[in-house]
Amino acid sequence: MSMEELKQDDQIISKLKQTCSDLNNLLQLSFNVETSLSEIEDKFNVMQENLSIASRRIAPLQSLSIANKALDTKINRAISPALSLLESFKLSESLQRKLLELSSKLANEKSFNKRMEKLIKYVDMVDDLNEAISSISRECEPAIQKLQEVVEFLSRTKATDQFRTHRLKETLITLKALCETEVDAMRFDGLLDDALLNLQDEYESLLNKMRHRNFFEAKSDRDDDDDHDDVVAAADTVSTDLGSELEVEVLTRISETLAANDCLDICIDIFVKVRYKRAAKALMRLNPEYLKTYSLEEIDEMEWACLETAISLWIQHFELAIKNVFVSEKKLCCQVLGTIMDGVIWPECFVKIADKIMAVFFRFGEGVARSKKEPQKLFKLLDMFESLEKLKPEFSEIFAGEAGADICSRFRELEKLLVHSSTKVFFELGLQIEANQDVLPPQDGSVPKLVRYAINYLKYLLTDAYSATMIRVLRTEQIWKAGVLSTPETDENLLKDAMFNIVDAIRRNVESKKLRYKDKVLPHVFVMNTYWYIYMRTRSTELGKLIGDQYMKKTYKIVAEESAYSYQKQAWSPLVRMLDKEELKRVDKDGLTAMIRGKMDAFTKGFDDITQRHKSFYHIPDADLREQMREATMKLVVPAYTEFLNNFASSLHVKSYPSPEYIEDTLNQMFEVVDHHKSSGKSSLRPRQMRDPSDGSKSLSGEQSRRSKDFRRSKTSAIDT
Repeated sequence: MSMEELKQDDQIISKLKQTCSDLNNLLQLSFNVETSLSEIEDKFNVMQENLSIASRRIAPLQSLSIANKALDTKINRAISPALSLLESFKLSESLQRKLLELSSKLANEKSFNKRMEKLIKYVDMVDDLNEAISSISRECEPAIQKLQEVVEFLSRTKATDQFRTHRLKETLITLKALCETEVDAMRFDGLLDDALLNLQDEYESLLNKMRHRNFFEAKSDRDDDDDHDDVVAAADTVSTDLGSELEVEVLTRISETLAANDCLDICIDIFVKVRYKRAAKALMRLNPEYLKTYSLEEIDEMEWACLETAISLWIQHFELAIKNVFVSEKKLCCQVLGTIMDGVIWPECFVKIADKIMAVFFRFGEGVARSKKEPQKLFKLLDMFESLEKLKPEFSEIFAGEAGADICSRFRELEKLLVHSSTKVFFELGLQIEANQDVLPPQDGSVPKLVRYAINYLKYLLTDAYSATMIRVLRTEQIWKAGVLSTPETDENLLKDAMFNIVDAIRRNVESKKLRYKDKVLPHVFVMNTYWYIYMRTRSTELGKLIGDQYMKKTYKIVAEESAYSYQKQAWSPLVRMLDKEELKRVDKDGLTAMIRGKMDAFTKGFDDITQRHKSFYHIPDADLREQMREATMKLVVPAYTEFLNNFASSLHVKSYPSPEYIEDTLNQMFEVVDHHKSSGKSSLRPRQMRDPSDGSKSLSGEQSRRSKDFRRSKTSAIDT
């Protein structure tokens, strides 16, 4: 074995020895640890025994601690509501102090807008105070109940000393007394009540300042006096807002606050009372004194001019009330009260404001409709009906809903009354004309006032202003009588039948009256004047077109011409026949001169008599007709007289008898015609021969003569009253 190998073996042996020594040390160390662990175990056993003994000794204290914690929790739960209640009391006191301060600032504020802003803050603070008091009211009962439970528990369990239990009992009694007295006092007798009363005053004052203004003038400040509180009398104005956005906001907030504090009835009463007065006052500025007259007896006793003016004012004021006053009032009512009770209240409030005012208007309208059915009232009744028809859409919108049902119903009833009254007045016109037959005709043969009135009445009724309304009224009346399912007549036939009945009543009236003349000439003058007037006044008018031109010519024109011929035959033909020369042929020369002079004397006397009768009794008011009668009479009388005078001049003392020029001038004067030929050297009047209408040729006013303007239509077209 080499040295090297030996060295290696020695090293290995050395390492093994070292390892053996380390193992011995480790074993010794393990033994020592085991010994220590055994000692520790003995100590732990001793400690566990000591802890068991300690645990058994402190167990009663642990139960007592748990009981104390439970009692503490129970007491805290009872006191917490009371503490919260105290905080609410503190908040209420703080709000009351701030409310007093703000109330003082509000009273001293002069600027309107700043005052409105402060008033909104005041309302907010009143709402906060109300909420604080409501919170106190809600918290009182739970706090008392919790304290009651704790006091009863402690009294029953003796869980604490008597001193503490006694203090809790005193606290309970004090809290009960406070809730029973102070809370109600805070709500109903304290500063909140004063604040609500103050808000009611502010509410009324602000509502009273919202006035209906004159729309043609610039708005004045809200602080202006009542002298500037005007409304326009014209009915074509538009509504306007009664208050600014800020004012409306303040009123709305106050309304909500009053409603939230059980003052809704008071709020509504104030609103309705004030706005009714303002609306009524606005309309009273128009001086509607006529509205005080509404009974049938009072209206029947009114002079027609006064009643006519009153009806015209009623139409204007009624339209103004609807389009302006009530539109504005409804808008304000909706703005201010619309948020209360989901918008259920405000329509009834608006109707309460409008009801009394509308009742006054309805009362007058109904009185007029029920009054005497005099002919002149028809046009005003139609005006009233037409105004209601135009207002119906707006009226229905303004008073829509259940609240306005009664007012809408009365509106419809007034329309029905006006329809019935208008048709009755119209149809009774014919009956009144029929009943007028016993009245004596004009003693001068002129056109009766009744005929003038009736013709112009019908012409005026057929103008654009009234024809459509009259047709609507007649149709409505027809539908009501015959039923909705009936076959209605056309508008033209409906109006034509009604007009024809009245025109025919006029004809029968004239035919009856002409028989009452004792004079032979006057009936012909009367019929000629009257029928010619009727024809000329209806020709080329809506009335003439409606009745029919052929009918008017046949019934009135031709009869007027026949009467004119009869007038000539009765009045002048006998005078001309006195100058007949046939009788002279049968007389000898000795008696000829006497007969000639007798004829001239009779003619002169007859001429004077008939001219005098014309001046006194026979009157032809129509200038064109009078001119034609003059021409016809001139052609009939003057040539015959001139020829007779010239033929027998040798047998007469010509200077003893009227000259032809005198006869002509007398006829001109009799027919009230200026003699132009004296100044111009020739006459501007063309003579025309009078013909018998039975010969079939054109007579008094034929178409040819009408075209040549021999007959000129009268310019008068207005209704004769």
